[in-house]
Amino acid sequence: MASWLVVWFVVAIVSTVAVLACVAGLVRHVLVLGRTVRQIQEEVQPIADGLAHEGERAGAHIQAIGERRRAGSSGAARG
Repeated sequence: MASWLVVWFVVAIVSTVAVLACVAGLVRHVLVLGRTVRQIQEEVQPIADGLAHEGERAGAHIQAIGERRRAGSSGAARG
């Protein structure tokens, strides 16, 4: 009777070690992924900031063009 009990303990210990190894591997991958995401963000952030600045500049330019056109068309309607 004791032999089956030993077998179950061995199976339980082996499965626990296997699960812990998988969890350790997953944690390691999460840490590596987090580090990679941070590096990518540091590399991409200046480009994104530049694009945002250019977008604001383009919006201001378009707004100025629209104001000039409105001012020009209202002057032409009067004259």
